Amino acid sequence: MALKNLDVNKAAKAIEKDAGQALPGLRESLAQAKRGEFAAVHTPETIAARKRGRPVGSTKPDAKVPVKLRIDPDVLAVLRATGDGWQTRVNTILRERFAL
Repeated sequence: MALKNLDVNKAAKAIEKDAGQALPGLRESLAQAKRGEFAAVHTPETIAARKRGRPVGSTKPDAKVPVKLRIDPDVLAVLRATGDGWQTRVNTILRERFAL
């Protein structure tokens, strides 16, 4: 059903019946949605057309860059044994080593 054909009162009554109580502002919100003033309506077509991942242009200029790094198993075991945040500590060690 398209929103332009929505019977606001009928929909509000059904929603309030399910909720078991009157919901203040419900009719006004439904009327606004019907007029397209607020909240986008997500149809199966628009959901299927979405791209995965972060929106374009949303990355920070100083964002970290993922890399694939080959490390000896014993070195990796020691790093991981330091607990959560070991990758951040490796980053700090490299910064200190190269005086960045």
